[in-house]
Amino acid sequence: MSITDNLKIAGQYCLPKHALSRLVGKLAAAEAGNLTTRVIEAFIKQYGVDMSEALHEDPAHYASFNAFFTRELKPGIRPLVEDAMTLALPVDGTVSQLGPISQGRIIQAKGHDYSARELLGGFEDLVAPFTDGDFATIYLAPKDYHRIHMPLDGVLESMVFVPGDLFSVNPLTAENVPNLFARNERVVATFRTPHGPMALVLVGATIVASIETIWAGNIAPTKQKEVVRWDYTGDQAITLQKGAEMGLFKLGSTVVCLFGPGMLAGFEPHLANGVTTRMGQPFAKLAEQA
Repeated sequence: MSITDNLKIAGQYCLPKHALSRLVGKLAAAEAGNLTTRVIEAFIKQYGVDMSEALHEDPAHYASFNAFFTRELKPGIRPLVEDAMTLALPVDGTVSQLGPISQGRIIQAKGHDYSARELLGGFEDLVAPFTDGDFATIYLAPKDYHRIHMPLDGVLESMVFVPGDLFSVNPLTAENVPNLFARNERVVATFRTPHGPMALVLVGATIVASIETIWAGNIAPTKQKEVVRWDYTGDQAITLQKGAEMGLFKLGSTVVCLFGPGMLAGFEPHLANGVTTRMGQPFAKLAEQA
C-alpha cells in the first residue's frame, strides 16, 4: 500500500467523524439558492453524475443538496426483472463481496471477515436464521442513485439501530480497516419472505447525513448511544413488494444483504467483486422449493 493510502487510512482514525458527518448533514440540508445550485453542479462534474436518468435533470430544481442526492429516477429507467424466481438488485452500486456465510463469518475483503451476529446488533434470534446462508455487499459511490429497493416480496419483522463509528466505506477502507461494516453505525431490517429470511443492513459512513426507512423515517443520525430494536407484528408488519423502495441514504454508503440457508440457488454468474450493479437487474436465483 502506498504512503498516500496509509495516510488516508490513518487519518480516518484521527478525524472527528461523527462531528464532521453531522456538520456536513446540516450543510447538505441548507437551502441556499444559487449557492446550492453551484455546489450541485460542481458535484455532478466532479463525480460524473448522469443527470439524464434523473426525474428532474436541472440542478436548479433541487432546493438542497440532500434533495439532489436523494433524487428520484425517471419512470422505467430501472426496469425490474420479472421472473418470479429471480431476485432484483436492491441498489445502484458496485459489488464489494458476495458468497456464503461461513461459520457465522462474512467476508469484508481479502484477509478480513466479521461476525454476522455483530453486524445484526448481537441478537441471537436475528442471526440464527442466516446460519450457513448467503450474503452480498454492495458499495454505493457518491455518483450513484441512493434509494434502496426490495430484492423480493417481504414482510417487515424487525428493525435495529446499532450505533458505531463512521469510517468511510470505500474499497480502500474496506480492504484495510478490520471489522468495518460491523463497527460502523447501521440500520438492520429483517424480513420474512415466501422463500426464507432476508436482512438488509444499511451501513453508515463518514459524511453520510442520514439513513432513513420508508416506515420509520429518519433513523440516523441520533443521540442514541445504545442498540435499539423494534419488532413489528399485526398491522405494523408492513408488506413490501419486490422493487419497492425501503429506504435511502443521504450521501454514499453500503448495503449488506443476508439470505437464509438454502434460499438461493446462486447469485447471477456475472456478479463479482468490482462489478457495477443497477437496481432492478437480476441479482440471484431462488432455489426450487422442495
